[in-house]
Amino acid sequence: MTDYEVLRVFCGPDGGHGNPLGVVRDGAAVPGAADRLAVARQLGFSETVFVDDAERGVIDIYTPSLRLPFAGHPCVGAAWLLGVDRLVTAAGAVGVRRDGEFTRIEGRAAWAPGRALRRYGSAAEVDALDVPPPGEWIYAWAWQDERAGTVRARAFPGRGDGIDEDEATGAAAILLTAELGRDLIITQGVGSQLVTGVRPGGLIEVGGRVRRAA
Repeated sequence: MTDYEVLRVFCGPDGGHGNPLGVVRDGAAVPGAADRLAVARQLGFSETVFVDDAERGVIDIYTPSLRLPFAGHPCVGAAWLLGVDRLVTAAGAVGVRRDGEFTRIEGRAAWAPGRALRRYGSAAEVDALDVPPPGEWIYAWAWQDERAGTVRARAFPGRGDGIDEDEATGAAAILLTAELGRDLIITQGVGSQLVTGVRPGGLIEVGGRVRRAA
């Protein structure tokens, strides 16, 4: 079995919850795309990161069913773990900054995989949703307090690969922030929290708390 560690990314204010992330620090131990996909499928997390150059922050991201050029929670988790100021993904260079307890990364909405952003009338409606059948990646959201920029969200990948609901989804948060054109505080899943911001040059920042899994 390949050596790996597990982080929880986008933890809530109490340090709980967060989306589990598998990290293979020695990417050279799993050099091929097919082998990396097999490892990601075996681990079963929504995403697994392979570190190809820790000093330069070069990473490679996989779900249990496909490779992703860019994804939010793997980038936030890897940035926190490696302590770098920049990551290199297949989509491009990703800026990193630290803001107190938050690790933030910046990317472009165009890098994010396609998601259907569906707005609901209330947080209670989002809470009551059943997992939809596979076929479409759905990000369901509603304002908790529009004036304050707080959002309730749930994410349903719809890939049919065993991940029925994603606890915290950075790429979807980037897309929603770009669409709304404003900074957000998002509560997703059972109790995860993401913070986002609009930055110059078409960049969107997403960040959160990271903890090592027990």
